[in-house]
Amino acid sequence: MKYRRAVFNKKPYNAADNGEFIRAVRELTEYHIKHNEKYAKICADAGFVPEMLTCEDDLYKLPFIPTLTLKKHELFSNGGRGILIKATSSGTGGKAGVVGFELSGLFCALKMVLKIFAHKKLFSGRFTNYIVFGYKPDRKNKTAVSKTAFGATLFAPALHRTYALTRKNGKYEADLDRVCGAIVAYSKKKHPVRFMGFPSYTYFAMKLLEEKGITVKLPEGSKIMLAGGWKQYYREQVDKTEFYDTAKRVLGVDDENIVEFYGAVEHPIAYCDCKNHHFHIPSYSRVIIRDVTTLKPLPYGQTGLVELITPMVKATPVTAVMPDDLGVLYPGQTCGCGIESPYLEIIGRVGLKDVKTCAAGASALLGDIKL
Repeated sequence: MKYRRAVFNKKPYNAADNGEFIRAVRELTEYHIKHNEKYAKICADAGFVPEMLTCEDDLYKLPFIPTLTLKKHELFSNGGRGILIKATSSGTGGKAGVVGFELSGLFCALKMVLKIFAHKKLFSGRFTNYIVFGYKPDRKNKTAVSKTAFGATLFAPALHRTYALTRKNGKYEADLDRVCGAIVAYSKKKHPVRFMGFPSYTYFAMKLLEEKGITVKLPEGSKIMLAGGWKQYYREQVDKTEFYDTAKRVLGVDDENIVEFYGAVEHPIAYCDCKNHHFHIPSYSRVIIRDVTTLKPLPYGQTGLVELITPMVKATPVTAVMPDDLGVLYPGQTCGCGIESPYLEIIGRVGLKDVKTCAAGASALLGDIKL
């Protein structure tokens, strides 16, 4: 797939596109229709054929798959042959989706990660102490979020890893008192400290330190890296200004050393915030915002359902997916960071039932596909 290779050979941002992206999407869609009966039925029911994709303005015509569908059905192409890794979502609402990756897709993912994280200057040769506000890996935990959090501890060589969530009596429990003790101990060392994981537990730990009357100054080069969203703690979510102010006050970490990521198992593209903390769309993906009632694409500045598009994966037809997120797309020039691609602001999440019912007559696309 030469066009897919061309897309993932690009620089992460502000890279010229000479039609490679739409051609990569079309060639991948043709592959999935040929090698996946369920996906072919989805396209046929929507009246879609790949020849409809002649330019990027046509991307809205490509049938998207709600992540709820992937939680109900396995949609592996080519009978699942060639799959090297199966990544499992965190299972919000009790259901988990599984996405298979083949070798060529993993190679594209590796190139993307190296380029985006190098752009953000996240790689370092300095030994580092890690606080992971996520799950301690074990054989029973196959979720992608646990693997991603561990993978982030490879950006700089790890001296120690302290996990906030460890398995006890068959289930994961948070021990923020232990984490706070580790933060204080690491702050007295010369090595940088990196936090990685859920912003909710990160914020709760900072507030617990503050309640105990403890403030520290983390060593130079320390960073707070956030990923995974607030999940079940969405009611406790604070705005970014409050989070950054707390990090500065409690840990001595400025906001330029706070990095946030957005992504999904079903859409394995890394969205990394810029210096103004906006999620610019990298060269390897596109985003469409759809009206919650009509599903028609919306212009910049309007809130709707987020659709994510990438030609990365052959093993599973996740070229266009819709998570349960509401968002807004803005022109890149309005950010002021120098990245020209549009940026995505996530407004919040909608329940899976809301995603299914928000578009009357569109249930074939929103979770009730009969496969």
